[in-house]
Amino acid sequence: MTFLITFIILSIINVIFSTIRSITTIKSGTLVASLVSGGYFAFYNIMLIWTVADFPMWQKCLITFFCNVFGVAVVKMVEKKMQKDKLWKVEATICCKSQADVCEMLNKAKVPYNYIEGVGKYTLFNIFCATQEKSIAVKEILKAYDAKYFVSESKTL
Repeated sequence: MTFLITFIILSIINVIFSTIRSITTIKSGTLVASLVSGGYFAFYNIMLIWTVADFPMWQKCLITFFCNVFGVAVVKMVEKKMQKDKLWKVEATICCKSQADVCEMLNKAKVPYNYIEGVGKYTLFNIFCATQEKSIAVKEILKAYDAKYFVSESKTL
């Protein structure tokens, strides 16, 4: 039983470490990505030894499945909590007849914007969302008016 509990703990650590390695490979610089990857594969040697241990394959598969579901969910939850809000610019076209209504709703939601009237039969809105909550509010407003839009994320210079 102690052997099985140790395998479960090592499997959870392995999944969390592997997920962190994947994220740092994409989002971090060369040095950090290299160090995390080296650390992960060093730890993976321990996992290989425990994986070839003599207990039923179905138990190994079941433990691996549940540890992956749990471990990835934990890392993604922590990643989301650590994520900082970014400024998003939403460019939307809305029928001219709905312009006043959209302006009123954006003002109520306290979302900054500007617009250009008379682009054909449309008004072109530039809307700036500084938080995820503002982004959700804008999405609902645009959906209500069947707006066509695209979103761009601010980048650090």
